[in-house]
Formats: sequence, structure tokens, C-alpha cells
Amino acid sequence: MGCDLFVDGVAVESPGSAADLARLHEQARAREGAFLWLDLHEPTEAALTRVAEVFGLHPLPIEDVLQREQRVKIERYDDVVFLVVRAAQYVEHEQLTTTSEIVSTGFVRIFAGSRFVLTMSQGTVMELGSLRADLGSDPMTLTQGPWAVVHAILDRIVDGYVDIAAEMQTDVDEAEAAVFAAGTPVTVEQIYQLKRQLMRFKAAVLPLQRPLAVLSGRQFLPREIRRYFGDVADQHATAVEQVLLLDDVLNALLQARLTQVSVDQNDDMRKIASWAAIAALVTSIAGIYGMNFTHMPELRWTWGYPAVLLVMGAACAGLYAVFKRSGWL
Repeated sequence: MGCDLFVDGVAVESPGSAADLARLHEQARAREGAFLWLDLHEPTEAALTRVAEVFGLHPLPIEDVLQREQRVKIERYDDVVFLVVRAAQYVEHEQLTTTSEIVSTGFVRIFAGSRFVLTMSQGTVMELGSLRADLGSDPMTLTQGPWAVVHAILDRIVDGYVDIAAEMQTDVDEAEAAVFAAGTPVTVEQIYQLKRQLMRFKAAVLPLQRPLAVLSGRQFLPREIRRYFGDVADQHATAVEQVLLLDDVLNALLQARLTQVSVDQNDDMRKIASWAAIAALVTSIAGIYGMNFTHMPELRWTWGYPAVLLVMGAACAGLYAVFKRSGWL
């Protein structure tokens, strides 16, 4: 748990125990230019109940926090705004396989009031300790209150989106080069795994459009803060465009690879059919002479056996030449 009381952008006190939360909250409400920032990592139900009592939170968003999976959204309960966002992180990998994890995601829940901001993270994707340190060294930003913290969190998440999109662009470019390279070392399963990871990333990026649009246009926020949220929305739009473009490219690559597989299968079938035709010719000649009728042409001729073998070999060679010229072999 991390908690600080800020006055005029400077951290003046941190609670020694959870019992101090109520006292600090009262100080934040009583002092001009003060607000409280409480950061929790995967809080328990008991901890959430205590926090809800201290800050007077509505029970519905508390139930949402207790759920592992939650859709990205923004809701307002009286003077408290509840925001759910999905942070993402690029996972380094040596090569693309059918089980490669490329994008890892985790939720960040935010309660923002007039004199407090509560952040609750899940997993290791979005670690707010470094952000707290960065904001602590920038008092001018924190003088704008709790919404300056919300902006900093969303700005870092969206910057992460842009970086991940650039990394995934490299992965897609490599897959594209492999699809159209000689030998085609990439499989349909590998492309589909890349597609699945992109869909996970897409599920984190696209839903944030509405919350950012709401925040950049809400009149209850200071005008200067709304401008900052508008800048984040512009950055987010760039990430959305990149994700949609990558999605289209992967769809095309998947279709191209499936077409290549179909063509390869047709080539194999033609080769099999060609060899089957050659084998059928030999089999038919052998079958005829295997009937053992008394009156058969050249049956008692001394050179009949080698002559038939010669005819069979010449016929096979002729068929092979025809199929080779037509590209079946």
C-alpha cells in the first residue's frame, strides 16, 4: 500500500497504518489545496470494505473491483468518478511460436473525488511506484489536484499502448516477410497466435476511447486538465489506428498463408495423381498378361517378355515427360 497526503503538490504526510486513513482524509477535506492519494495492489475484500467506509464509496464499484475481469468503463457516483482501464505490457520473445505470449494485460481501477484519488492495480503490468516517484518530483503538476494523478496514469498507459503497437509492428513485418519468403518458415498456427495476441491488445486499447472522450469533455473538470486529457485522447487515437491497421494486415497474411497451403495441397494431389496414372498403366499391362489366356499376342514369342517390359518402360517415360511438361511433376 502507498498513501500520501499532498498539500500544494508536496507530500506532507504518509499514514503509518490503515487507521490513519480516516484522519488523513479529514485533513485533505479541511485543508485548501490538499488531496489524498491511496494506491493499493490487489486489495482484499476486507481492505476494500475499510476504504469504502472511509471515503464513502458506492457499493457497486466496490463489487466491480472484486471481480478479476471487468470491462473498461467510466461511471460517476455523486461526486466520485469510477474508472476502469486496462494496462498492457509487451513480452519479449526470441521467436514467434504457437504458444508465444506477446502481450500481457492487467486492470487498473481508479476512484477520483474532489480531495482524493484511489488507485487499485492488478497483476504486475501497471506498477505505479515509479509514477508516484516521478509525480513527487513535480509539485507543479500535483497542484492541479487528484485529476492530475488520473491524467498521469492514463498518459503512461497510452504511451505504453503506442510502444507496444510499434513492437508488434516489427513482429507483423517479420511474419509478413516469412510468409512470402522461399520455404515459408512461418505456419498458419504461428500467424493465428500473433492474431490472438493482437486481439488481446485490441481489447485493452479500443474500449478506452469512450472514457477519454468523456474526460476531455466533462465540465466538472478544470479546463486545463481537460486539455491534458484531450492530448492523451489524440495519442490514444494514434494507437487505435495502428492496432486496426495491424489487424487488417494479419487478416490478409492469414488468408495468404491459407491460400498457400491450399496451393501446396493441390500440387501434392497433382503429383500423386501423376504417379498413380503411371502406376496404373504398368498395372493394366501386367494385369492383361496375367489373365493366362491360351491365345494372347506374342505369348510364345522368345522376345515377348523383354518387349513388354520395353513397352511398359517407354509408356511410363512418355507419361512422365507429359506430366513434367505440364508442371504436374
